[in-house]
Amino acid sequence: MSETLTSPSRTAHGTLVVNRVLVSAHAVAIIGQPVFAGGYLGGDYDMLWLHRWGADAVSYLAYAQILAALVLWLVRGPRWLFWISLLLALGETGQYLAGMKGALDLHVPLGVALVTATVLTTVAVWRPQTWRADR
Repeated sequence: MSETLTSPSRTAHGTLVVNRVLVSAHAVAIIGQPVFAGGYLGGDYDMLWLHRWGADAVSYLAYAQILAALVLWLVRGPRWLFWISLLLALGETGQYLAGMKGALDLHVPLGVALVTATVLTTVAVWRPQTWRADR
């Protein structure tokens, strides 16, 4: 039986709102990272401190996003957000470590991929969802 519901339960809707806020905050934080790095490369050496602080913020938001996506899955929401959130967090952990080691040949292209994936995830999470009763 794959009955499709047009609207989620009240709990699922609240959880979806929390996920949307976290995913959006995550996107804003990760979009700021190249701005901080560019400022540093342009000669404003204080921007490196902001870039490192921003990396911490992006990481914390990614981990919070995983937990929120798991809760959404458990209240019969979409599963894909959990798996995408997990992949983003893994990639961002690698990104963080590459940055700390100074491996810019990995750090820069991985950063581009992560910003793109996060923005696409943000767009997807704000689209109307199909809720299934059989999950």
